[in-house]
Amino acid sequence: MQLSPAVSALKPSATIAAAAKAKALKAQGIKVYDFTLGEPDFDTPQHIQAAAIAAMQAGHTHYTPSGGIPELKAAICAAFERDHGFRYQPNQCVVSNGAKHSLHNVITALCGPGDEVLIPAPFWVSYEALVELAGARAKIIPTTEESGFRLSPDELERAIGPQSRLLLLNSPSNPTGATYSPEHLEALARVTEKHRLWVCSDEIYDKLVYTSEPSRSWVTLLGGIPERTVIVNGVSKAYAMTGWRIGWTLAPAPLTAAMDNLQSQETSNPCSVSQHATVAALTGSQQCVADMLTEFTRRREYTLSRVRQLPGVSMPEPGGAFYAFFNVSRHFGKALTNGRVCRDSSEFCTALLEDAHVALVSGDAFGAPGFVRLSFATGLANLEAGFDRIAGLLKG
Repeated sequence: MQLSPAVSALKPSATIAAAAKAKALKAQGIKVYDFTLGEPDFDTPQHIQAAAIAAMQAGHTHYTPSGGIPELKAAICAAFERDHGFRYQPNQCVVSNGAKHSLHNVITALCGPGDEVLIPAPFWVSYEALVELAGARAKIIPTTEESGFRLSPDELERAIGPQSRLLLLNSPSNPTGATYSPEHLEALARVTEKHRLWVCSDEIYDKLVYTSEPSRSWVTLLGGIPERTVIVNGVSKAYAMTGWRIGWTLAPAPLTAAMDNLQSQETSNPCSVSQHATVAALTGSQQCVADMLTEFTRRREYTLSRVRQLPGVSMPEPGGAFYAFFNVSRHFGKALTNGRVCRDSSEFCTALLEDAHVALVSGDAFGAPGFVRLSFATGLANLEAGFDRIAGLLKG
């Protein structure tokens, strides 16, 4: 069968592929300690579930406006102002089927053949693929473990060329958990403003921050820079609503209208019931978010303590999200305790899964060979058992 060039070149999501390998072993009756997916293990809070049930009983099970119901757009704008002190209007908001869909809308609406999208590495696995599907070119900007995987203004300045159209920035970061100080963000913003570069700020983890400084939204920098800024967010991570598939963009009104038009041809509308549930998530008590952050903080501290004990492994401390991204390259070319020799991160993850029954994601998929990603969005007992098995495979 002959497929389109874009789809033929498309690679499957590495995180989903790693999770599928783990599930295959589980199907054989093998206990697998799975740390592949960035998915909170909490149930969606009860008041959000109740709002979904009420919406169904009220008959909100039909088509909605393509870009989202007015109540949800108003709630998103109000929540953003509450959290960041910046006011968007509902005509600057498009509600989509998850933040990944929102990112697709942004890149497809802004970029095409000949355009460059600047992406700091390590990067979330779908960024590069979404750029390529739009016919644009991803220009990867490497960052270093020593810098905490943070893009510097000088690195950004050097990467910008005549075809550069968009910077795609994720803070807190998946996969590294890296966060940027307000001063660092403002230094980057001065570079993007100088070159009139669009910025898509992926802020899906903005409520999962462990540093003393709260998360700062890109649009609030330099006194407010909304003209070439697109904010992407959603409810998957902060409210344990991954399966509900609700994300959104906040952007200038002309771009918003274009993305709404694009979405109307793609999907008609996001799930009606999920939209009403999201209104309850954003307008109701935020104690559930605080409670989950408290538990994630405990898991992060435990994860940091165990990573520090692993022989031949290093990692900058993650300031946000729920990932540990650590360097295992010192074990390449050397025998593990079972005698297996790994040449790269992918082989390391394969050995870990097949021999220790622990599932991680290779850093190769994130543009960072030599590293692996572990999600600590799971219970402490699971983390303890998994780290025991990782430690058992590594020689000191």
